[in-house]
Formats: sequence, structure tokens, C-alpha cells
Amino acid sequence: MVFNKTPQDKPKGVRQSHNSGFTLLEVVIAMALFIIIGYSIYLVTANIIEAISRNQWRSDAVSAIENEIETVRNMDYGDVGIAGGYPAGLLQAQKTVSFGELSFRIGTTVRNIDDPFDGTQGGEPDDTAPADYKLVEFEAECLNCKTKFNPIRITTTVAPRNLETTTENGSLFINVFDSFGLPISGADVHVENSVLSPTITIDDETNNNGVLQLVDIPTSTQAYEITVSKNGYSSARTYTPGETENPNPTKPHATVAKQDITSISFEIDKTGTINVSVTNEFCSGIPGVDFNIHGEKLIGTAPDVYKYSESLTTGAGGFLALNGIEWDSYTITNLDSIYAVSGIDPLSPLTINPDSTVNLRLLMEVSDYPSLHVVVKDDGGQFIDDASVRLQGAGFDETQLSGRRSLHNTDWSGGEYSIKDAEVEADNPAGEIKLVSDGGAYTTSTVSLISQTIDLGTPTASLHNIFWNPSAQPPETGTQSLRIQIASNNDNSSWNFIGPDGTSNTYYSSSGSAVHSSHSNNRYFRYKVFLKTDNNAFTPSLEDVEFEFSSSCVPSGQVFFNGLSVGTYTITVSKLGFQIYVDSGVTISSGWQEYTATINH
Repeated sequence: MVFNKTPQDKPKGVRQSHNSGFTLLEVVIAMALFIIIGYSIYLVTANIIEAISRNQWRSDAVSAIENEIETVRNMDYGDVGIAGGYPAGLLQAQKTVSFGELSFRIGTTVRNIDDPFDGTQGGEPDDTAPADYKLVEFEAECLNCKTKFNPIRITTTVAPRNLETTTENGSLFINVFDSFGLPISGADVHVENSVLSPTITIDDETNNNGVLQLVDIPTSTQAYEITVSKNGYSSARTYTPGETENPNPTKPHATVAKQDITSISFEIDKTGTINVSVTNEFCSGIPGVDFNIHGEKLIGTAPDVYKYSESLTTGAGGFLALNGIEWDSYTITNLDSIYAVSGIDPLSPLTINPDSTVNLRLLMEVSDYPSLHVVVKDDGGQFIDDASVRLQGAGFDETQLSGRRSLHNTDWSGGEYSIKDAEVEADNPAGEIKLVSDGGAYTTSTVSLISQTIDLGTPTASLHNIFWNPSAQPPETGTQSLRIQIASNNDNSSWNFIGPDGTSNTYYSSSGSAVHSSHSNNRYFRYKVFLKTDNNAFTPSLEDVEFEFSSSCVPSGQVFFNGLSVGTYTITVSKLGFQIYVDSGVTISSGWQEYTATINH
């Protein structure tokens, strides 16, 4: 018997759902799982297909090389060589072959091998017929494979049917080392001889010992032109004697003599980079500056010919990247007619090690030639900051502190200020601040002018001293008729003017005062000039204000003297804790010069 319950027959507290299916969260989770599982299956499948394809490509490459080997086996021994190369023969140095849908570039190298079983040329015993057999190497590179294909290399040897005979040729051994004298394997060697008929072109590479042995090649005097290189490395080569630009090369083209071995060595290594940045003392880049940079390595003597010597011009922002620079010591020479080097870091000569990057900063200033760049170092070679450097001679006498620069404000006319009171005159005359005259009378109230914002270019800047002219005011104006306060920050918005004790209650009232240390490590600053007179018939005035500062934009231990005259000068360098340095025979000629003063403890 079957009983059917009606809704009213259900027990209390039991709810019946009339909806079935999945919630939105369950659908999202299911889709995510499906995508993850599906993508994983896709990746596995794709990797399997790619592995199968790579194996097939390698198989095709091997088959392509085997066809070439079979061709060599059916050639006469004398024809096994490179057309236009050496040993000479009928094989092409490079050819393109098709194998199914793939195209392969087949590179072929043939070498004469001097096997030690019967002695070696120049050895004990001496082998006068060193070309014992030929080594043929094939390399297949896929040109249209869809993914990365590592080239396949296969070698075979070919021996003559008859006994070898004494040769009239010689051998050329090319040795390639790095900067530490270690052999470089796999270095590309290009050899040409256009004097012989037919001409010879050989492209090969060094073995694991960094040597390429060209055995049993024709004799020739200073005619084998050799170039050695490797990807990411510097290059080296031989040169033709007697050329105008290099008449006496240090490494002339190689000579191969009859039944003799010519051994020639080259040094190459990974190249580096020099990032050149040319700025002013406020870190602003200066484009279009001309300079020369040359290494110390020579490729010729009498006259000396540098391997690297370039006259360069800075690009946008004063920046220039020199890539592919060989390890060497490099000297920087100022060539610009407008700007002169007033600071350099690191100093010239600049050492570049293999596979290194050096950032070279040149501080430049508009030059009134002749000019002198002075470097101050101690006996340990360290830069010395805050040393007093005095240059005297030819009507010139100026003292500067090393590692510092100065900025001047001399003209506030035309609105060259942030704020000023109406009673401050900045335009008449231009280049002077004073009180406004009202019918010949000046206000006796304290009025002020706030400068424009001065940007030192970096938050590493520090103010040191403040100077102004005239340093003394008319006595009728009273004491402290001209006073200054300074505000600095890194946000270019919060201006808190303070005096020499770091509070707003004091003022700089004497030219040459030291600036409070709280202004160190701030990029922006302003100064506020206060004017007041006790006698309305007289006014204080300001014609020039100077701030002495240092920053990471100003190289350490260096000063720059501009607008000199030709003549003999005396340099005096002094600093507490060091012996006084004096040189009375500093000759200044036209242009830019550099001078190094070494002071001892």
C-alpha cells in the first residue's frame, strides 16, 4: 500500500526546497578548476609537441650534415678544402640547404692537422710535412625553426691515400688570451691574404687552449691580415705597415716562412660601459659639450696611435653612453670652446675593467679661457675637501675651498624675487636693493624682500657660508640695517626663515658668516633680506649676495679658476693637519689645464 503525503502532512520545522542546481560561487569555482586543469593539459601537450618537433629538427639537421659528409667521402683528397680559403678546395664555407619544410645554413671548416705521431713542425722530431690529414667540421643552423634551435656540429677526418711529402709551406699559430692571460676558446678568427693568387680567406675559431693552428699554408711576407673577436668581447687585429694614419703598427700583418711556424698572440676580453654625465654645479645636464677620450693602449708608435681615441659630444640631458669599451685606462680631454671641465669624478685616467660599468661625471662651467682645474689629494691619493687653494699671479689673486662652489645673486630687477614690500626698490638702479625714496626721504620701518627659490639640484646639498656686498652700510643707517635670514627644504613649499642659531629670532648681519647646519641636505632654499634705517636721509643697500655650498653634484677635492691670463702663477694649498703646499712655477697658457696638488700630513 502506498501513502502520499500532502504538504500539510509534513512535520513541523522541516522545510522543503523547490529549487535545484548550482550557486554562483560553485559555478565560478568549477570554471576556475576547469581552466587550471585545461591550461595544465595544454602546457603539457604543447611541451610534448615542442620536444617532438625539436627532436625531429635535430634529426633533420644531422641528416643534412650526413649528406655533406657523404659528399666529402666521394671527393679527391686535394679537393677537400674551402673555395677561396685554405686548405683550398671545392667546398663552400657556407651554403643553405632545404630538408623537408626546414632550411639549414651549413657552415664548413677544413683544417690541416699536424698529428704528433710522426713529430710536429718545429718539434722533436721535426715534421717537415706537417699536414698529416684534414679535419672537416660541419655546423647546421636552422633558419626557420619556430623555437630556439641549438646548432648541430659534426666533424669527420679525411686522410690522403699516399704518403705525405715535404712541404714548401709554413704554419701560422694564432693565440688568443684574456686580460688575465687565460686562453679564450671559441674566439672567432678571420684571416685574409689578398697578395697570394688565388687569395685566401679563412674563418675559424680557437680551440680549448685558445689557439687556432693553420698548418701547411702558403708562405707570404706581412700579408696575412688577422682579426680576432668574440661576441661581447673586444677585438684585436693586425695592421698594414706604412699607412698614413698608422705608419708603424705594433702588430703588422703576419709573415709565414717556409717550413717555419709563425706564432702571434692577441688579447681580448669582455667589454665594459662608460656612462658619461655632464652637468653644471646644480646637477642640470648640459647637452652638446665636446670632449675627447682616449685609452693608453697603442696600435702604433712613432707617432703614437691609440687603439681607442674618440672626440665625442654629449646628447640630450648631457648624457652619453659609451658601450663596448675595452679594458684600459682612459684620459678625458676638454675640447669645448664654451664649457670647461671644473670637476671630474672619478679622476682621469679612468680605469675600466672587463665586463664593468663606470659612471663618469664631468662638472662643466662656462669658461673664460685660460682656466685651471685644480685637484687636491693627500699622500694616500684621497680627495681633500675644504682645503684653502690660493692662486696668485699675473694680476690675479683668488682663494677657494676644495669641494665647494659658490652661487651669486646680483640682480633682482624685473620681478626676480618672490615677494617684496612696496618700500623696497629693486629696479632703480638694476642690480641693487635699497629703500624706496619718497621725496628724498626713506621709511624708517623694517621692510623686506624674499628671493626666488634657488634649486641646488639635489637633496645632498649643504650651505656653508654667506657673503654680500657692500659688506658695510652707511653708519647713519644704524647698526644691523641690513640683515638676512635663510629658509630651506626638500618639498619646495615650507619656508621657515631662520638665523645663525637655527631660530627665527636671529639674523645674519655680518658678511662671511657660517650658515646654520640645519640647512644641510636640503635641495631648495630662499633668503629674506631685511632693510631698515635710523636716518630717513640714508638707505642701506645690497648689490650682491653669495652662498658657498657643496653637494653630490660638486666633485670632492677640486676647485676651478676662470678668466686667467697667460703667465706664471703660485699655488698655495693649506688645511689644518696638513703641511702647507706651495708651487711658484705654475705656467698658464691658453685653453684649459689641469693641476694636481698633493698635500702631506
